[in-house]
Amino acid sequence: MNAEQVDIAIVGAGPAGLRAARIAAQAGARVALIDDNPRPGGQIWRQGPTLPPAAQLRQWLDETCAHPNLVVMSATKVAAAPGDKLLLLEREGAPLALAHSKLILATGARERLLPFDGWTLPGVTGAGGLQALIKGGMPVRGERIVVAGSGPLLLAVADTARRRGAHVVAVVEQAPLTRVARFVASLALTPGKLAQAVALGTTRYRTGGVVVKAHGSTRVEAVTIRTRGRDETFEADRIACGYGLVPNATLALALGCAVDESDGAIRVDEAQRTSQEDVFAAGECTGIGGMELASVEGALAAQSALGIAADARLVRERDRWRAFAGRVAQAFALGDEARAVPSPDTLLCRCEDVSIGDVAAHANWRDAKLQTRCGMGPCQGRMCGEAASVYFGWPRAAARPPFAPVRIDTLIGACDRADTFRS
Repeated sequence: MNAEQVDIAIVGAGPAGLRAARIAAQAGARVALIDDNPRPGGQIWRQGPTLPPAAQLRQWLDETCAHPNLVVMSATKVAAAPGDKLLLLEREGAPLALAHSKLILATGARERLLPFDGWTLPGVTGAGGLQALIKGGMPVRGERIVVAGSGPLLLAVADTARRRGAHVVAVVEQAPLTRVARFVASLALTPGKLAQAVALGTTRYRTGGVVVKAHGSTRVEAVTIRTRGRDETFEADRIACGYGLVPNATLALALGCAVDESDGAIRVDEAQRTSQEDVFAAGECTGIGGMELASVEGALAAQSALGIAADARLVRERDRWRAFAGRVAQAFALGDEARAVPSPDTLLCRCEDVSIGDVAAHANWRDAKLQTRCGMGPCQGRMCGEAASVYFGWPRAAARPPFAPVRIDTLIGACDRADTFRS
C-alpha cells in the first residue's frame, strides 16, 4: 500500500480548510489537503462544467495551490482513522496511508433532511443538494421548483435555480414571521450579510410553512404546503427541502473527539483544539456559522497547529461571526410543525425501506437498527439517524469505518496499514 507522511493533514477543502492550508503551507509545513469532491472549494465555492471558480477560490488556486509543500488530494475519501496519527485514504481508486503530526478537521456540515409523505419521489432533493446538482451542470431551465425548509440557505438555492432559468414557485420557511423579521433587523450589525440578503430577496418568500406531501405517480407533480394549519397545493416539477445543516463530525467521533450533545458539533477551545491531542477543528463541523466564521476559524486552527500565538484580530473577528451564528440559530430553530412526526407509513430510512412506524416501535436507535436494519444502508444512518434524533430525541448515530463506500482492496490495505511506519 502506498504511504505518505506530512506535518499537517487537513480534511475538507471548503473555506476553513483552504484558509488553514494557505497559512500552513506559507509557513513551510508539509501539508496534505484532503477532500472527497473532485475540485477544492467545498459546497460554497463548488465548481462545475458551467460554473467557473469564484473569485476567492481562484485567488487561492493562483496563490496557494502551487506551493511545492502542499499536496491537494481531491476526489479522495477518508475510509478510516486507525490511530497512531494515521488516516487510511482511497485516492484514485487505490489505498493510501497518510501519517501526520497534526490534523485539522474542516469536514463541514451535512444537510438535515426530514421525511414527508412522498419524499422518495424522483424530483425531491435536499435544498443544498439541488444547489450542488445545478452547480454540477444539471439543467433546470423552465422547471417549476418549490424550495422549502429552514435557514438562509433557502434563498441562496432559489437564487441559483432562478439564475439557471428555473421558475421558483415559492420559498417556504418554517420559522414564523416574527423571528424572521427580528433576524432581518439584526443584519444591520453585519452590513455584508444585509447586502447579500437584499440581493437574494424574493417576492415568493413565505414563513411559518412546512412541506407535508409530494404528489406524483412516477415523479413529482405537485406539493402540499401547510401554513398555520391551512394546506395549499402547488404544481411543481421539483421540491428542494432542507431543514438547516448539522455538523459533520463522523471523523471526529472516530478519533474520540468530544462533541456537543445538543447539535453534534465538535468541541474546541479558544485555539480550535479538540479534546484529542494534536487534533484541531474549524468551520461548520464545530457549529453552523457560515463561510466567514469558517474561514477565520481555519486561520486560527492553522496558527495553533503551527504553534503560533493566535492573532488577536482574528479572535475578535471570530467572536463577531460567532455572535452572528447565534442569531441565525435562534431565528431558524425548528418549530413544532417541522418536528411533527409524519404518518407511520412514511419511509424514514430510504436505503433499507424502513418506515417511521417500524422505527417508532423501538425504544432507541440501537434497537431499531438491530430489528429493522434502519441506518445500515449506504448512508450509514447519516440521514435517517438525524431525522430519528429530531422526531424521537434519540442521540445521533455514529458511523463506523469505512466512513464512505470504498474498494475492497482499500479495506484489505487497512490490515497492514501500520507496517510502513513501524518497520
